[in-house]
Amino acid sequence: MPFIPHTADEVSAMLRTVGVADIAALFDEIPPGLRIDGLPGVPDGLPEWEVGALLAERTAGDRNPTCFLGAGAYQHHIPAAVWQLVSRGEFYSAYTPYQAEASQGTLQVLYEFQSMIAGLCALDVANASLYDGASALAEAVLMAVRANGQAGRRVLLPRALHPAYRAAVRGIVARQGIELVEPGFDAQTGRTVLDGIDWIGVAALAVPQPNFFGVLEDVDALTDAAHAAGALVVGVVNPLALAILKPPGQWGARGADIACGEGQPLGIPLAGGGPYLGFMACREGLVRQLPGRIAGRTVDLDGKDGFTLTLQAREQHIRRAKATSNICTNQGLLATAATLYMSLMGPAGLTTVARQSHANLNLLRERLCALPGVTPAFSGPTFNETVLRLPGDLPRVLDGLLERDILGGLPLAEHYPELADGLLVCTTELTSPAACARYAAALADLL
Repeated sequence: MPFIPHTADEVSAMLRTVGVADIAALFDEIPPGLRIDGLPGVPDGLPEWEVGALLAERTAGDRNPTCFLGAGAYQHHIPAAVWQLVSRGEFYSAYTPYQAEASQGTLQVLYEFQSMIAGLCALDVANASLYDGASALAEAVLMAVRANGQAGRRVLLPRALHPAYRAAVRGIVARQGIELVEPGFDAQTGRTVLDGIDWIGVAALAVPQPNFFGVLEDVDALTDAAHAAGALVVGVVNPLALAILKPPGQWGARGADIACGEGQPLGIPLAGGGPYLGFMACREGLVRQLPGRIAGRTVDLDGKDGFTLTLQAREQHIRRAKATSNICTNQGLLATAATLYMSLMGPAGLTTVARQSHANLNLLRERLCALPGVTPAFSGPTFNETVLRLPGDLPRVLDGLLERDILGGLPLAEHYPELADGLLVCTTELTSPAACARYAAALADLL
């Protein structure tokens, strides 16, 4: 869907320039008898995302399942302007900027991206993106161990953290002499518990917010406990949720030390699983340990604003033993999309999306839990995902839902055997009340 960028003020300015009063005057050669006043039968305009959903629904022959599957990748509305602008050649085909003086536009976008991420996380500095949320966490673990080396080489990764993230961290750090310990979660609330944890040698604690079950952790208590033991805190966050939740920089008495996560909710399409966008922010004292690049703002000899790569701790510039990570591909393209999304949505738009996603989850949970045998798995507060316990054969139920063009959610048995009857369901601002009702009706037929 193409993006029409002209605002009312811009249209007025153009009309004044060509010397006409309104757009209709541009067509004055058409005789009045041939003109029409409006289009009979054409309804009022709809929001962009509703038009997109309507067109998808009416596309002949295409199956368009209603998605209640989240688990780290979410189907949010993306304004048409985002990828209309990202697809411009200046961004779409450009590689990573090495010569700062030749890449001012790209560098400014990265600078704005960093500023927005740092603002969302309430931390001092952010880098110019990473590959994805899972590898961003692995980089954060390595960073925390480097920065807090005197504490030890043990890192706490709660079981309530995304299983794919934990697997990625294990794959990246397992051979680097770092021990990963997985604290459990409370069976009633779904929140991480640190009871019985031996804090000796612990360099860092990762705190997911929300966690993999959609449950909101008691981030203040976890942060303060880690800091009291001399460990750093790494917040693993959904950036969209930060529009309504306390940011990592304000957790506990002195805030998290590092924050990271997956930027896909910020204007990145699902795209079959990628490419996605990792982000990372930290407090200023840790900036020298931050992997990747940092774009900075300065002035030239004439006092004009300029942008440059301020920090870029890469293998080409320093000894390999002193390097952090080689983050140098055009992952900046996804950072550009996220920057445009956040700019277009603004604080009010991000808050609206987050609140509507949460409200839709409450509606879905209410409808599904009204069915016999369907119960919430946890009592803890949630954001836009939750775990439900379903009676009967869960794979058969999910297959039946899919036959009705409903992606019913993620079964948890593979990763959490104690939740063999658990189904992780998700809603976003795109989940309509009608979709929730259709899911409930289909599930009632299958149970």
